[in-house]
Amino acid sequence: MDDMLLADNTAAAIALGKLLQEHRGGDVVVMDLRPFNSWTDFFVIVTVTSTTHVQGLERRIKEFSQERGMDILRKSPKPIGADDEWRLIDLGAIVIHLMTAKTRSFYELERLWGAAPIYSSKSS
Repeated sequence: MDDMLLADNTAAAIALGKLLQEHRGGDVVVMDLRPFNSWTDFFVIVTVTSTTHVQGLERRIKEFSQERGMDILRKSPKPIGADDEWRLIDLGAIVIHLMTAKTRSFYELERLWGAAPIYSSKSS
């Protein structure tokens, strides 16, 4: 049963990354954090270009989670950073970071979790 859940979480994280990339999310990265912590399995990190872009991707995430019976456990308040530069959406096993290029560059989450396997490559 646990193995099936892990496979489902992996497939869901990869599918979510692809969905966000299809909707113009930039440099989408899906990081497998299972070897490094117990509070989440995956980070999905996405570069956004505007508040409107964030809102559109949030709508896609909500639809995605509802279709799969996943609950949105927490969402950062609007905004987490100045001018809505970083939104965090927690699905439990998957934590999504919607970040402007400036904020993503400053916090360097990929570097911080650099040893984590990446399931999807950065793309423009």
